[in-house]
Amino acid sequence: MTVSHPSVFTPVKAELPPNTDLNKIIADLADDHVAAPEGRDQEALAAIAAAARDQGVKLDIVVVPGNPGIEANLRDLANEVGKIEHGTVVVFSDDWVGTFSDQFTRGRLERAEDGAKYRGPEHTADAAQVFVDRLQQPEAVSWTVITLVLLGVLIAGIGGLYVVKVRRARDESRPSAPVA
Repeated sequence: MTVSHPSVFTPVKAELPPNTDLNKIIADLADDHVAAPEGRDQEALAAIAAAARDQGVKLDIVVVPGNPGIEANLRDLANEVGKIEHGTVVVFSDDWVGTFSDQFTRGRLERAEDGAKYRGPEHTADAAQVFVDRLQQPEAVSWTVITLVLLGVLIAGIGGLYVVKVRRARDESRPSAPVA
């Protein structure tokens, strides 16, 4: 009797949004770092990509029509474009955003994505500008600094309690003066 085990650890092939031609997107990015269908504000998107590049963010913007079946397809497309173009790739659909970057952390990308989602197809340039602005904002909270401050307060509190305990023990061990 043979037993076959399905391999649950085999990587799944990236699924690109329907009707997506990766070669055409790469070719379209060559001139102005924007690949967008007709009707999307290509000039405004190109200006945003150029401004981002001037500020040190190697940005490519891809726009796909409609929304794919699942939002993860946009990230898959961004990853595929990023393997070729490198830098930071943002893919917009009508309501969703997918990203890739070898320059920024996933957390920072997702924070920038959140502000750019659900803007609609007529506001892709606005969504792209929000994405770039949020991507370039300094981290608002440094969890390392907060952790170190809390750790310092905890150590100071423990040290203070130890000093109080030692003083009480010393005071209790002294003979008390007779009350007259």
